Amino acid sequence: MTDKIIALVDGSIYSASVCEHAAWIAGRTGAGVELIHVLGRREAPEKHDLSGSIRLGARTRLLEELSELDEQRAKLVRARGRAILEDARAIVDGAGVDEITTRLRHGDIVETVGEVETEARALVVGKRGEAADFAKGHLGSNLERIVRAAHRPVVVASRAFAPVERVLVAYDGGVSAMKAVDHIARSPLFAGLSIKVVTVGADTAAARKGLADAKAVLDAAGLAAETELVPGQPEKELGEIVEREGVGMVVMGAYGHSRIRSLIIGSTTTEMVRSCKVPVVLMR
Repeated sequence: MTDKIIALVDGSIYSASVCEHAAWIAGRTGAGVELIHVLGRREAPEKHDLSGSIRLGARTRLLEELSELDEQRAKLVRARGRAILEDARAIVDGAGVDEITTRLRHGDIVETVGEVETEARALVVGKRGEAADFAKGHLGSNLERIVRAAHRPVVVASRAFAPVERVLVAYDGGVSAMKAVDHIARSPLFAGLSIKVVTVGADTAAARKGLADAKAVLDAAGLAAETELVPGQPEKELGEIVEREGVGMVVMGAYGHSRIRSLIIGSTTTEMVRSCKVPVVLMR
């Protein structure tokens, strides 16, 4: 498949939601789904010399036993990866997707994304991974790395999937925000959905022109979009709109035009991904 949705599954509590989001996107776009599980370096069998200064015969036996344990652990890790992919495939298949492939990879997840994303329409990942600290609300350790490296839209799945009817576009006039609007206009994913483009900040001529330009692009694509200019802080105001208006998906640029470029993703983006209970689509 050259037009597919790539879903990264890790066996965490978010994996089922990642599969359901990927299947929903595939159903609306006609794309297939490829499920990928990456066996990271931390899952590679560790090699320790536990033999110390033991007599030669005992040392040899111990090394043989350690080698066998390493081999067994490697087999278990691979078997677990295959089981995660089988469960993921069952979820996507149950959602009615016809074209499904699975891939078990070894190495770094960001390197994997770089190698496979050229074949993809979008990437779907979980907000947090297997080792996430839910009590502290941390984002997954790999999420920012993936967003920084990816050139395709990254869909950050919420913990629970729900069909999307209303879409909020966070628009600040930056390059990535304009790219997000253009993507919405071109993608069949958003056809028939209710779209609202919101700019949070001072009421200026430039801000109003930006909203008008965004609306014109969406109108030209046959999408019914409304716009709103809201005073205040983006993190607070956007979150309140999501809750108050029953928004099912947020689309935003991964980098704001006023943010320091050395940051991996802008602070508004980070806070929205961290706090939102709906999926967030990030555009670089």
